[in-house]
Amino acid sequence: MRCPFCGHNDTQVKDSRPAEEHAAIRRRRACPECGSRFTTFERVQLRELTVLKSGGQRVPFDRDKLLRSILIATRRRPVEPERIDRVVNGIQRRLESSGENEIASQRIGEMVMDALAGLDQVAYVRFASVYRNFREAKDFEDFLEGLGGTERGDVKADDGD
Repeated sequence: MRCPFCGHNDTQVKDSRPAEEHAAIRRRRACPECGSRFTTFERVQLRELTVLKSGGQRVPFDRDKLLRSILIATRRRPVEPERIDRVVNGIQRRLESSGENEIASQRIGEMVMDALAGLDQVAYVRFASVYRNFREAKDFEDFLEGLGGTERGDVKADDGD
């Protein structure tokens, strides 16, 4: 593996251990050229995935981009990093095991929305505001109405009918 600091092509593995509930291997590496140390993660990739964007372009699936979008939505929220990793791993596993090589970006967005709805409601609304391209406060109101009254803390009285 190439050193990210000096670009030397031959780095040495100093330590390996399981990570992410045995879904990945964490490796500590050292560069013999500059002496820098860094960490890499090795994950199983079942298939090469291509994302079909709404404009028609095709781009390789990028796990880090998926992680970044979820991290942005959950920023300053009480969500443990391990739960975020499990969500990202779960989405990636479902995509890889779907049997399809091309995945519509809308499908990935909906999977993220479903995962965030169960993870953190504020993160869910944040992601939805970007994903669904909210332009004004009314868009938020309409979206929140769609969540249902009980999820927002409203309790409906049962009148016994």
